[in-house]
Amino acid sequence: MAMGNLSTDYQEQNQQTDIGASIRNGREIFLQAFNWESHKHDWWKNLESKVPDIAKSGFTSAWLPPSTHSFAPEGYLPQNIYSLNSKYGSEHQLKGLLQKMKQCKVRPMADIVINHRVGTTQGNGGMYNRYDGIPLSWDEHAVTSCTGGLGNRSTGDNFNGVPNIDHSQPFVRKDITTWLQWLRNTVGFQDFRFDFARGYAAKYVKEYIEGAKPIFSVGEYWDSCNYNDHGLDYNQDSHRQQIISWIDGTGQLSTAFDFTTKGILQEAVKGQLWRLRDPQGKPPGVMGWWPSRSVTFLDNHDTGSTQAHWPFPSNHIMEGYAYILTHPGIPSVFYDHFYDSGDSIHDQIVKLIHIRRQKEIHSRSSVRILEAQPNLYSAIIGEKVCMKIGDGSWCPDVREWKLATSGHRYAVWHK
Repeated sequence: MAMGNLSTDYQEQNQQTDIGASIRNGREIFLQAFNWESHKHDWWKNLESKVPDIAKSGFTSAWLPPSTHSFAPEGYLPQNIYSLNSKYGSEHQLKGLLQKMKQCKVRPMADIVINHRVGTTQGNGGMYNRYDGIPLSWDEHAVTSCTGGLGNRSTGDNFNGVPNIDHSQPFVRKDITTWLQWLRNTVGFQDFRFDFARGYAAKYVKEYIEGAKPIFSVGEYWDSCNYNDHGLDYNQDSHRQQIISWIDGTGQLSTAFDFTTKGILQEAVKGQLWRLRDPQGKPPGVMGWWPSRSVTFLDNHDTGSTQAHWPFPSNHIMEGYAYILTHPGIPSVFYDHFYDSGDSIHDQIVKLIHIRRQKEIHSRSSVRILEAQPNLYSAIIGEKVCMKIGDGSWCPDVREWKLATSGHRYAVWHK
């Protein structure tokens, strides 16, 4: 055992200094530890009580909501980004939570909202585009010209109704990098999730990752999938290519949420499982092309929760998790599914995570798709795990495979 401990310590030391270590390792499984209503529920205290369960369930990292002062209670309209008092709780409660996560070896992931920032005072043109009276007291030159500032045009899409930050300004990038280093080294966040990554060039994300050295990073590059009159297009290559180009732009240092897989999977489980094999015989999302950079998920605080912009069908959740938790990519689980959908779902998800870890399925594991019919999908992953989802009955050679777990419309076997 001593040898095992030694290598874990060595790995941890290594991960602290080597930005690419966790991506190469490919063993991450994370929990999105909040939803759109969490700010109403004394959140840091609530989460602190759940940390032991999060650790025991096998999650390596938990994504926390934006922890700094915000104009809106959910945290996505930041203003004084050096204040750690938010609607989720006080700085003291946050520190308690982070301490507990450190003890239990679950890495805290910070939600990095740096596309836009709410001003404190009116400047050029009578807009609230200055930041007087708070740390990082920028003037109008920090705001893009397209959103009422005196900076350059945006390097991405606009987030409307609020000043967008001009990342092309060296003083802005220097200040943001220093702030990210503070979150990483002083506050104690270890991983980063970049909000609204469409809003500014990926090369800046690369610079921020190099500057602050998070252990793991993921970007939210969310654009609509391709639809036609009859519903979702079978071919989503242009959609996944956009996400892949963004990852490339970060110098491959960041992963990205696999919105392509989400969009396809939530249609596939409704009796269209043929969608889960692309024309090349591979998985059809980012996972099929660049699995080590694909973070798979079923829902988040925007697509699901009370906003429900693009929800995964709730009666098919376990089929969804049976797919992403057995497949390559980096799977993540949504709080509402894990903690608010009943003990049975919680325990079934834990079982799938344990099989993934026990059989050493990782982000780059191979996939052999055996069946992709309307009501049946089956595949062998890493030559160690075999699974099926859908109503269709199917089972592998019983001399070779042993049932590991099963539930409504899904089953998993191992060797």
